[in-house]
Amino acid sequence: MNLHGGQQEFAVNFYETYSPVVSWASARLLLIHSLIYKWHTRQVDFTLAFPQADIEFPIYMKMPPGIKVKEGNRQTHALKLKKNLYGQKQGSRIWFLHLTKKLKELDFKQSAFDECIFTRGNLIFFFYVDDGVFLCPDKTKVDQAIDDLRKANLDIEDQGDITDYLGINFTYQKDGTIIMSQPQLIDQIIQDVKLKPNSHLPSTPALATKLLQREEKAPPFDGRFHYRSVIGKLNYLDKGTRPDITYATHQCARFCEDPKEIHAQIVEYIVRYLKSTRNKGIVLKPNKEKSLEVYADADFAGNWHAETAALDASTAKSRAGYVVTLHGCPIIWHSKLINQICLSTTEAKYCCLSQALRDTIPIMNLLKELNEHSFKSEGSTPKIHCQLFEDNMGALEIARTPKMRPRTKHINNVYHHFREHVHMKLVTITYVPTTDQTADMLTKPLGQNLFQKFRKRLMGW
Repeated sequence: MNLHGGQQEFAVNFYETYSPVVSWASARLLLIHSLIYKWHTRQVDFTLAFPQADIEFPIYMKMPPGIKVKEGNRQTHALKLKKNLYGQKQGSRIWFLHLTKKLKELDFKQSAFDECIFTRGNLIFFFYVDDGVFLCPDKTKVDQAIDDLRKANLDIEDQGDITDYLGINFTYQKDGTIIMSQPQLIDQIIQDVKLKPNSHLPSTPALATKLLQREEKAPPFDGRFHYRSVIGKLNYLDKGTRPDITYATHQCARFCEDPKEIHAQIVEYIVRYLKSTRNKGIVLKPNKEKSLEVYADADFAGNWHAETAALDASTAKSRAGYVVTLHGCPIIWHSKLINQICLSTTEAKYCCLSQALRDTIPIMNLLKELNEHSFKSEGSTPKIHCQLFEDNMGALEIARTPKMRPRTKHINNVYHHFREHVHMKLVTITYVPTTDQTADMLTKPLGQNLFQKFRKRLMGW
């Protein structure tokens, strides 16, 4: 039974509706740490989570058809909610506040950098709505925490070691590594696009010789599959376990409003590539010798096309691509158009560098916070340091030397936010040849050899 949230009125029976969830960057970071130090992991599920919390406002709902009561009927009576029923606009938020309150009463401390991460000594707990994960070097502390939550009147189910979390499969190998994959979602996408059984299976997700444009004169898409829905699933797959399709997916996503036949064919090309790599994903094999590393790259005005520029201003924008790794394992990756129009390759690379560090610095702060509370492993607390790799000397010079030059003084100060970290040597910016720039696969379509080289480095296969 659900409430019809569409009939709620602001300031009458709801105010705030936002509810945070743990980021995949934080989840991957914690899983990598558990692999390195062989911590115990435990997955839990809060049974019928939302109704475990009390209602926020007095709310009444129509009696559903088929419900019989001793007095009255659905024409003369209504139901008054006593618990936080699913369907409310603020349902997720009320549950989050309820769970947070219970955890704090049990002496858990909430992270200042990710609201869904809690620590109690060296016990760590994070959750995504009603799915939670415990990590701890001591198994008995996990058992105790679950018992404490039950005593706090939370209905919780112990599901054992992590095997499937938010649609992602976790396969444990004999050598201690973990493979994160989403074969079920790939099967759904293959079914959605009605892929033919004998279709050619390419070795890359994008044609190296084809840049997608608006294609105003091209034949319209015949609607043989739901273009926007398939793009949505590809986006979820990309953000979960498949950074190898990030660039290709984002290019196709630009044309959801009015896709042409050529755009649909490129989507099918991505799906054919996925079919050939159905069981693949990210191989988490941490290397203690590597710390926090960032590879940042940009393709200056790579989508520029004279024929469509007048109709599509985004062709003048440069594409930024970056990947953040911890101990050699990817935790963040993005491929996106830079908001402003860059006037040179140097400016495009520098803007990408700045965007990459906007994601990286919060991760550095989270690592520092966790080290203070629970990540004290092997008797020491390591210093958090980030090494960033860039293949443009102009961008390197701007980042290292705080000097405004005639050709670069127009760059807005918003892109200089990380200079203090460079000055304090918390971030080291290092030159890397383009042939070793892993983020290159996130900015443009690559040939088979170079693509597979970077895929192996980033994903482990």
